[in-house]
This record gives sequence, structure tokens and C-alpha cells, in this order.
Amino acid sequence: MALKIKDLDDTKAPLLDHLIELRKRLVRAVAALAVAFGVCLYFADDIFGFLVRPLTMAFPNGEGRLIYTRLYEAFFVEIKVALFAAFMLSFPIIANQIWAFVAPGLYAKEKRAFLPFLVATPVLFLLGASLAYFVVMPTAFRWFLGFEGTAGGLPQEALPAMGDYLDLVMRFIIAFGVSFLLPVLMMLLNRAGLVTRAQFATTRRYIIVLIFIVAALITPPDVISQLMLAVPLLGLFEISMFLMWLGERKQQKEAAAEDSAEPEGEQLG
Repeated sequence: MALKIKDLDDTKAPLLDHLIELRKRLVRAVAALAVAFGVCLYFADDIFGFLVRPLTMAFPNGEGRLIYTRLYEAFFVEIKVALFAAFMLSFPIIANQIWAFVAPGLYAKEKRAFLPFLVATPVLFLLGASLAYFVVMPTAFRWFLGFEGTAGGLPQEALPAMGDYLDLVMRFIIAFGVSFLLPVLMMLLNRAGLVTRAQFATTRRYIIVLIFIVAALITPPDVISQLMLAVPLLGLFEISMFLMWLGERKQQKEAAAEDSAEPEGEQLG
């Protein structure tokens, strides 16, 4: 009985070490998020003003306004803006803590394979968010405001609420940012051996249909936003296919080099 208890204690030790390490990483990630939230809350008005600029540009000069219909709405908008900006600001630290926890369990070859994806993830997300902010939102907002006019002799005016506008902006940024991670997902599936490039190629038509369905589901219900998301995703899909082809060519050359080196080694032996 004593031997069994000893064996059980030995198996618990590594698990306890992992839990302590996980707690340390989580504390650092939460601390980074909390500090970033405090800073972003102080500058919440400026950050919200930056997010409002696409709407300001869509309105004619000197026109347009934001309203809030609930007394507490403006306050909670500032909180949501601070949280949203704090996560964006602290994401590199959070990702670094995740990597620091996972990396010791990986071989050197696996680290070299996954590190490019860790770098590419924030870059691609930022590209998608920038496309949403600088191109898609101004275009979509101008189209939305085109419905202003009269209806039955009464003026029809756009009076966006602060909370609704912030939700729409966050939806745009998150939808485009996450969707631009498609190459990361495809390359990871390919590197893990779950899906080959040939399988992606044979299902290309279904993937194209799926891209348009996803674009329709995660963007606001207007054709402009959906097309402006679907078309870049199709381009990213083709780029990912090209990168997988390059990877296959590299593996084939390395295998051929190893095969040609083996007979020489045998002859020398």
C-alpha cells in the first residue's frame, strides 16, 4: 500500500508543477490586461473618438451626431471601449505568456514550426482590422446613410446610438481580423498532417461557397460588407495554397538530397 501511495505522489509532482506554472502565466496575463484596461479607460474618450471617425467621414461636413437613449449607456460604452482596446493592447503579452507555457513541452523542430504562426497571427489580424476600419466601414456607412431622406412626407434621419454603433464597429473589426487568420488555420492543419494541399484543391468549390456563407453570417446584412470580406478571403485562400505548394517542393528537394547522399555514405563505409 505504501508503494502505491509513493507512486501516486510521484505522478502528482509534475502535474502540480504544471499547475503552478499555469497560474503564474495566467496571473501575468491578467495583470497585463488590468494595467492596459486602466490606461485605456483614462483615454476611453480619445479611443472612442478614433472609432467614430469612419462614421464622421461618412456624414456630410458638419452633419451627423451620436445619441444615447439610456442614461447609463455612455458610461458602459466607455467601459466596453476600454476593455476592447485593452485586450488589443495586451494581446502580445498574453500570447507571449501562452507561448512561454507551451514551448517547454515542444521539441526544437516543433518550436521552429509554430513560431512563424505566432508572429503571423497578430500581423494578419491587424491587416484585417485595418481593412475594416479604413476601407470597409467608411464605404458601408456611406451606403447606410444613403437611405436618409423622406418617408411619407416625414424626414428620415440616421441617429445612431453610441452603444449600437460601438457594437457594429467591434463586429466589423473582430469579423475581419479573425477571418484574416484563415492562412494560419490552413497552414496549421497542413503542417499537422490533417489536411493536404490536394484535399484543399479538390474541395475548392465548396470552400468558396463556405467563405461566402461565413462572410454573410459574420458581417452586417449588407452586400458591400459581405463582398469586401469574401473577396480578400478568397485571395488569402489562394495564397495559402501557394505557400503549401512551396512547402511541398521544399520537402521533396530535401528528401531527394537525403536519398542522393545515402549511397555516397554507404560507398564510403
